[in-house]
Amino acid sequence: MLRSASAQLFRQVVRYRSTDANLILERSINRVQLLGRVGQDPVMRQVDGRNPVTIFSVATNEMWRTGEPEINETGDISQKTTWHRISVFKPGLRDVAYQYVKKGSRILVEGKLDYGEYTDKNQVRRQATTIIADNIVFLSDKERM
Repeated sequence: MLRSASAQLFRQVVRYRSTDANLILERSINRVQLLGRVGQDPVMRQVDGRNPVTIFSVATNEMWRTGEPEINETGDISQKTTWHRISVFKPGLRDVAYQYVKKGSRILVEGKLDYGEYTDKNQVRRQATTIIADNIVFLSDKERM
């Protein structure tokens, strides 16, 4: 299903002209899919009178074999865990995520990458990478949730 949706998207014309003859707009893609486990229960924040946002983290794991395969057939297994910050702004999804996403839940998050800056409590400028979620699929068994 995903493959056919992607194929349809790429079949579309990637350039189109606006009403201004000199302005050519190109389409681009900023799409992320993460499948992993929730690292913390979500929190809802509201900053400067803006709409609230639900925030939580998701861990993804990468595993590989190390060592010489000719010498040691099994090799040692190494693992790397990467943590991703998820922000949910869409009103309906934001509320569902806040209510039903729980630490340890296995979920699929779809959205886009966003890079931003903020100033921490020590007045130091920091950069942050966030996934802006526009879809969440709950995959955990009811027993684990």
